[in-house]
Amino acid sequence: MDRLAKHTQQPEVLRELFDALEDDPFVVAECLARPIVAERLVTALGAHGESFKGDLKQPFLTKIGTQVPVTTAAVSANYTLPLIAGPSDSWSPSAQCIENTWTPTTTAGAPAPRGYHTAIWTGTEMIVWGGTGDSTGGKYNPSTDTWTATSTTNAPTARNSHTAVWTGSEMIVWGGYDGSDLNTGGRYNPTTDSWIATGTTNAPVARVGHTAVWTGSEMIVWGGGSNGTTFNTGGRYNPNTDSWTATTTINAPFARAGHTAVWTGSKMVIWGGEGDGFFLNTGGQYDPSTNNWTATATANAPSARASHTAVWTGSEMIVWGGNTDSALNTGGRYNPSTNSWTVTSTSNAPDARFTPTAVWSGSEMIVWGGNQNGGLNTGGKYNPNTDSWTATSLTNAPDGRYAHTAVWSGSEMIVWGGYIINPTNTGGRYCGTGQSQVVLYNQYNNAGTFATLSATFTDSPVNNSDLADDFVVPGGQTWNVWSVAADGAYFNGVGPAMDWNVFFYTNNAGFPATQIYSAMHQPVEQSGTTFTINLPTPAVLTTGTYWVEIQANMTFSLQGEWGWTDRTVTSNNSAAWRNPAGGFGICQTWSRRGATCNIDSSEPDQVYGLVGTVGGATPTPSATPTPTPTPTPCTGRCEPTPRARPTPAPRPTP
Repeated sequence: MDRLAKHTQQPEVLRELFDALEDDPFVVAECLARPIVAERLVTALGAHGESFKGDLKQPFLTKIGTQVPVTTAAVSANYTLPLIAGPSDSWSPSAQCIENTWTPTTTAGAPAPRGYHTAIWTGTEMIVWGGTGDSTGGKYNPSTDTWTATSTTNAPTARNSHTAVWTGSEMIVWGGYDGSDLNTGGRYNPTTDSWIATGTTNAPVARVGHTAVWTGSEMIVWGGGSNGTTFNTGGRYNPNTDSWTATTTINAPFARAGHTAVWTGSKMVIWGGEGDGFFLNTGGQYDPSTNNWTATATANAPSARASHTAVWTGSEMIVWGGNTDSALNTGGRYNPSTNSWTVTSTSNAPDARFTPTAVWSGSEMIVWGGNQNGGLNTGGKYNPNTDSWTATSLTNAPDGRYAHTAVWSGSEMIVWGGYIINPTNTGGRYCGTGQSQVVLYNQYNNAGTFATLSATFTDSPVNNSDLADDFVVPGGQTWNVWSVAADGAYFNGVGPAMDWNVFFYTNNAGFPATQIYSAMHQPVEQSGTTFTINLPTPAVLTTGTYWVEIQANMTFSLQGEWGWTDRTVTSNNSAAWRNPAGGFGICQTWSRRGATCNIDSSEPDQVYGLVGTVGGATPTPSATPTPTPTPTPCTGRCEPTPRARPTPAPRPTP
């Protein structure tokens, strides 16, 4: 099946074939793939039986909307329906690039040459900003290989060595150096191409060499230095209130700069760096919910260093490279759950270097470039499951450089800028993953006739409503969720929504608990009744039960409402709903949508699917239904009959 999907010359026809077989991987394997394999074997043995020829041009029954790939573990746990190469359908990712190859980024319209700038990935574009003596930037679209300049109106002052994070709707830059150290910043909205200054009240003191992470609601900056003095202070910036809250110094790690920081989903982990005249191999875990620090273990930790790199895999922080008196090619994997370190292999590791870049592909850490007596154009892919390194290709690789940036797009690492000898505005896209995105979880079946409200309203906030459904990441797996699709429809208006939110929550007693991931104000791709949100960074989920929420942001008087299609079969726990401000008079906290809130109780679940990559064992995550009673199955994808749900109280006139 994988070969069929990857190498088909008629992807649209193959989608129709899969669709006609009801997207059942067992049926596709046995009725489509197996006969083809059997025919080839018979031919190879010289047999002359009748071939499996089926008329590939025959039209097949199609569903409302576009074909959705599925995995059906309830039928067979041995088959996974692959994604079809070619133009993407309603919520499948596009065909993968060719592994271990480079494609140059265009210089037409690119920002001026620079180094020590920042770059973030929005989900569709890379935004670079600032750098040596510059307050300009650009948005790079890899699908079209084009650049668009960012506005300079109200932009922060020119700077380098600052930090940047992506919130889901804005890029926040802060700190850095413009001839003196800074504690100012700005929020850039790529949709409106506009800047808003960040507040300075209670902001951390000016600094460079600090780190910044995004928690889902706040940017946390920490460490760094100014005028030869390093800090162990920091601050949490809330863009919704434009306010700063200091991080505690009680039990905080030693003051340092040139360290790294990652966000685990609940804590910031910092490690390494340089104090006032000495290098460090210590670190700390910071919990913003309690404003507390916990030291990281030093047993088996990598040697002290600064100017290294770090990525978060979903369960571990991997640090690598850096320098003390000389460059390093060693590293380690830190597990915050066990507070323990594991040494990374040096066999086939890239040459020693400092200030390399690193991205996490979903299965590997890819490091590239950096400095060792000049810029390097070599790199390596590190697989933590096998503790092994594979070199990145040199063919068509960008020129060696340092002080550059790198982001991960979901299929490619995009590197840009930096110093070759002088600053450059060249770059390249590296296809570094051999792991194709797959359908991680599927509840795209048994659609009901109703759709339940999941939306916010600018003109009626008391009616803002949250709707979530749960799923299980199997034992031994880590999921990197890159896109979420939901079946739904507009009602009381024709839409479209302004933009969309996606949230992931942990599970507690069968209900959503702590929010561990958010992507707010995202664009949507609509195909028929399928609404797909591609995430700017993956939601990295280890083994366990989670809840996902898809929510439209709307103006009721102009666009109406959006409902998430209900499902007649329950998988895991039935859907949970809430109306926090109480505009409907029911369920202000998470409650069973059907049984407690009395919203479409005969259709207790939601129709949706998750796409991404998986680590560990082979995924078998299809919804195993627990029907009560057994429903009459839908024919094709049942289009919901939209109605205003819930309707326990009249909506106030906006």
